[in-house]
Amino acid sequence: MVNRLLILWMDIEYPITLILCSFETYFHSINTMTPERFERLNNVLIKRQPDLTVVLENVFDPHNISAVMRTCDAVGIQDIYILNNKIPPHRKWSSKSSSSAAKWLTIHQFTDAQECFSELRKHYKKIFTTHLSTDAVSLHELDLTEPVALIFGNEHSGVSEEIIAMADGNFIIPQVGIIKSLNISVACAVSLYEAYRQKNNAGHYSAPKLEGEKLVALRDNWGFIKE
Repeated sequence: MVNRLLILWMDIEYPITLILCSFETYFHSINTMTPERFERLNNVLIKRQPDLTVVLENVFDPHNISAVMRTCDAVGIQDIYILNNKIPPHRKWSSKSSSSAAKWLTIHQFTDAQECFSELRKHYKKIFTTHLSTDAVSLHELDLTEPVALIFGNEHSGVSEEIIAMADGNFIIPQVGIIKSLNISVACAVSLYEAYRQKNNAGHYSAPKLEGEKLVALRDNWGFIKE
């Protein structure tokens, strides 16, 4: 009998790292977790919001992606989708902006828009893009208490026409200044905290939303991560 356990580990420096350890080491790490650490991790997990996500389309700067990840973690988002069909897939996230937020998130990377949307449709009722158009509605008019994915585009060209055509609608962040645009990480933060406000008022953070195998798997995996 092979007394080894192969663990698939998501890491900041490299997308996938394989860790080989013994069953004894694995279960020892769980059993020796302090009650304080278990309570802290569990309190974060029970506030995770599996019905809210962010999609980043061809965002080039890893610092922007890392800043978005930090906000995602702050408002309880677990899954984040990164679509790179016009630029190479990212192999590294900047740890300075994220404060290592990436290791606490489940990151889904795609190089095909159709495949990305096919996966999104399995989990989210609505998909909206940040795009200034005649039919765009204000961020504050969106119902962010329903399962929803928010798409943010490239730093220079924004969300592509291909993605706009596939989404359910467009929204804008109200602004009264001369320059009608925000840095992508700022725009994402503003949008996600509006989602947080709506979901918090609706009581979404009062009861656990993660359940079953996903909750157990995340709790076990998080036991390995050093803060």
